[in-house]
Amino acid sequence: MRKIGNIIIFILIVGTLWHFYGSTFTQSGVQGVFTEMRSDFNELKENPKVITTVNYINEEVQHLLDKLNEMTSDQDKPNQTVPEQPQQDTLSKDSSAAYDIQLGNSRSDVEQQTGSPQRSSLNEYGVDWVTYHKNYRNFIMVAYNSENKVAGLYTNQNLLPSIKDITYETSKDTVRSMFDKPLESIRKGIVNYRLQNKQGYDMFHVDNKYITIFYDKHEDNTVTAVQIISDELERQKQSYFGKPSKELKKGLEYQLFDLTNAARVSRGLNPLTWQRSARKTARGHSTNMAESNFFGHTNPSGQSPFDRMREDNIDFRTAGENLAAGQPSSIFAHEGLMNSIGHRKNILKTNFEKLVIGVAFNNEAKPFYTETFWAD
Repeated sequence: MRKIGNIIIFILIVGTLWHFYGSTFTQSGVQGVFTEMRSDFNELKENPKVITTVNYINEEVQHLLDKLNEMTSDQDKPNQTVPEQPQQDTLSKDSSAAYDIQLGNSRSDVEQQTGSPQRSSLNEYGVDWVTYHKNYRNFIMVAYNSENKVAGLYTNQNLLPSIKDITYETSKDTVRSMFDKPLESIRKGIVNYRLQNKQGYDMFHVDNKYITIFYDKHEDNTVTAVQIISDELERQKQSYFGKPSKELKKGLEYQLFDLTNAARVSRGLNPLTWQRSARKTARGHSTNMAESNFFGHTNPSGQSPFDRMREDNIDFRTAGENLAAGQPSSIFAHEGLMNSIGHRKNILKTNFEKLVIGVAFNNEAKPFYTETFWAD
């Protein structure tokens, strides 16, 4: 029976080859068949769609290997000292409080609790997000007005005091039952911009503050982060998108980098390192998308993310790319990516070591974000 099976397989192979190369064999013999097969193989190998598919399969295989490595290495991980969370025994009655910090607090009051900032970078409101953390633990971003008073807050870690008794275990339905109906639009000048409430967040206008509650779709739609913006600061932003500039581009890039690392560290993963030399690769793709009016991993020239990295002499053992477009800030871009399973997998992949962000704006000020992850 085994011999019969082998004969059948041989006949099928010969029949397939004859179907594709029979005429060549008749005209040019065996050597002609080999030449044509080699030519067909090279064309197939250089096809952009085939390259992208092969790279995708490689990524999935690597992801499976990563999971197996995690299963075998968890027991060998050394104990780590975790910084203590700030004390929150006495919570403010102000519904905007986070990290025991309220809108209107002075910068000196904030830094008595947080210590010195790790970074300051321009945001879409025309002021800086000042970022505080201890190796991305106890992560919080604070925006100050011209008087150095708190005008905006963001945190995606367990630093959220009671906002109407909301915690990181609170569901979306429960949040909505505590507030009035979420805003459906926000007015900028004479234009009403419709909010995408189905994208994993709700925005509420409460006591002269805009409170945005972000939800994690992969954790039963429970609260994952909060942003609080004063009316004064919101009025300062005159359109839906920030005003494009070199400084805003850099600010959005660094903010998305910090947000990604804060998400990783809060889940017990190592932070990624910034590789400035690779920024042109990520920025280049964002610029291409913005100027050529497309959105996708493969550019109009047929290059995959991996092709672009190789072209820019970036050595990598494993790599990945996340894209976002149209979100007004890195906060909204990050929270959206975390709610997309494929993008989330890249953000939380254990084997990645490096990350660079590239941002570009189109002629309508719409931002395009490219995240390039890799390990070498």
